[in-house]
Formats: sequence, C-alpha cells, structure tokens
Amino acid sequence: MDEDTIDDDTLYVLTAALLTPARFPGVLGDDYPEACAALGLDPWARGYGLVLGQDGEGARWTVAVDDVSLVAVAISSWDCGMAYDLSPEERSVVCALPGWPLDVAVAAPGVPAPHDPEPDPDLEVGAAARGPDGRSDTWTPLTPPDTTVWGPAQRRLGADEVAADWAGWRERYDAATADGPEAGEPLPEVRRVITELRGYVERTPPLGRVRSGFAPGGARTLRADGPGWSFVARTDDMAFVLLDEEPNEVLPLARGPELPALLAALDAMAVRPA
Repeated sequence: MDEDTIDDDTLYVLTAALLTPARFPGVLGDDYPEACAALGLDPWARGYGLVLGQDGEGARWTVAVDDVSLVAVAISSWDCGMAYDLSPEERSVVCALPGWPLDVAVAAPGVPAPHDPEPDPDLEVGAAARGPDGRSDTWTPLTPPDTTVWGPAQRRLGADEVAADWAGWRERYDAATADGPEAGEPLPEVRRVITELRGYVERTPPLGRVRSGFAPGGARTLRADGPGWSFVARTDDMAFVLLDEEPNEVLPLARGPELPALLAALDAMAVRPA
C-alpha cells in the first residue's frame, strides 16, 4: 500500500463475522439477544454483518452493517481461498464501534500497528462504546476475551473451536477410548446439561440458544449454550460438553441410547441459517 494514498477515513477490512440468530461469535453471549446486547445492538431478526478493520491511522474499528448477504458472501469466498473485496455501502452501516470483540491475527499493510482509537466527542459511535452517561467521549473500546483465564466467553469460544474442528476432536476421543470401553453414565454436571437441553425442547429458549449448521454426509452440527455450559454435537454421532467449572476441559458424551432422540429433537427446533 502506498502511504501517499492512505485515507484516514477509509476502513481497511481485515476480517468479518456474521451476527444472526443462527450464527454469531460465541464469545459474545449464550444466545442472539445477548450477543447483540454485548455490542449495544437491537436484536433484529435479519441480523447484522460485523466488519473488522483499521482506519488510516491504524485504529481498530468494528462496523455493524445490515447487508448480511454481502458479508456472508465475503466470508464464504474467503473460506474457499478466493479473494473478495468487502466494501459495504455507507447506507448499510448501522454503527461503528471502537476496538475489536474478536482476536484478529493480521493487520493492514502500510498503516500504524493496530491500536484503540482516541475518544472523539464529535464522532457518533454505537451504544456499546458509550459510557453510562451516554457520552461518546467516555467510550470503552471492544476487546477480545483474555484466553489466559477461563470463564463463559472462553468456554463458548472453546465450543466454537470444537465445532469447527469436529474431525480432530473425534479422532482424539477415538484414540482415548481405543484401549477401553466408551464412557458410561455421564458425570453429574453433564447430566445436568442433558436435563436443561430437554427443557429447551419443551419450552422455547431465547433465540439462538440452539443452532443447527451444515455437516458432511447430510448430518447437522448442533451448538447450544446455557448457564455455565456449552454443547457441541453431530446429529449422526456423539457430543462434547464444556463447563465453566471445568477449565479447558472438553467432556465427551457418547452416543448411547438416549442421545439420538435428543439430538433429533434439538435439530427440529434449532435456528438454521437462512
């Protein structure tokens, strides 16, 4: 990038994420309304696209746009290794928030290193960045979760990673049980998760608490969260559970006789991508 062409008002896009009922960064909350509240956004049914980048001075910005399809196409293209110039139109911008809620490992070339922008009282920013008195000059930049500690955000992040690398975690489980039988009766904490999941089937939980996504072979990947726990499963296979009280542990839940019916019921009521 030629430094003579840098525009301080330009956002140099580094990555993007979807914030919809069926797909949102787990670190933001257990469900879609909670994830929106973390960014000071109203939980619109159609959702948002989150565009993360730097301005010409290198400052970190997260821009929420209502053109969800544009962001979805960009993410799909990047996932396939294809180039895609994500440039949302100004009229699609809902709000701009200082900082990044997610960890971004890259930086824009030709601009200063990523840093939080200085407060600007004349700049309108989203509600999540403003202080309790509503003034933009008391804003609090978004920050990614601290991965050196364990808590709800880190637990949900771990569950997202298990879902993204299902085959790898399945291989670890197979290796661990190669010389012995599969796990029998679940631990009491995992049994509690199963009970709460059954409650979700009987009583509709907050939007996005249970989400169903694509999986190979016609199966579905299920993601669910609740107070103190996260759940990842394949409808044709087993499940994994992460708990707030078990730091950095991924607990397996063998398929057994109960799980198939529960997974089918969860998949039937789960939110799916449009």
